[in-house]
Amino acid sequence: MKKTNAMRILDGLKILYETAEYDDDGEHVLEKGAACRMAEKLDVNPETVFKTIVMRTEAKEICVFCQSAVNEINLKKARQAAGVKEIAPVKPEDLLGLTGYVRGGCTPIGMKKKFRTFIDKSVMECEKVCISGGQRGIQIKIKPEDLVKATDAVLCDLIL
Repeated sequence: MKKTNAMRILDGLKILYETAEYDDDGEHVLEKGAACRMAEKLDVNPETVFKTIVMRTEAKEICVFCQSAVNEINLKKARQAAGVKEIAPVKPEDLLGLTGYVRGGCTPIGMKKKFRTFIDKSVMECEKVCISGGQRGIQIKIKPEDLVKATDAVLCDLIL
């Protein structure tokens, strides 16, 4: 497997991680149940699969949120965590230009710029979590404390 930018960053930080590959549908349709299907392919608990959500504030600041993929993000809690009045997900077509990653391959590690990052506190209940490896079909398994360290993230409550 070719190393992604996220993997090179983790290597540089001397953070241990594992990688896992899975068959991607190519279009990355994000309907309910996608996390459960991926978890099944990887033989992991679906609650340990963490998705990356990139949002834009009313001041055009980009913020990154990471939470268990089995839950929906609570926008009110996301606004509170970021200390902003308005926040909304960026459009999928804007994701690559902002982050360097495509939808379905977006990871909170190693984006084009360093954005404020918020991870749901439930991450600390997991022994390891799976996050995107920086491209579709690749996941990184990492200890929660190492994910927080690699992203310089704030832990907070993000789920409904």
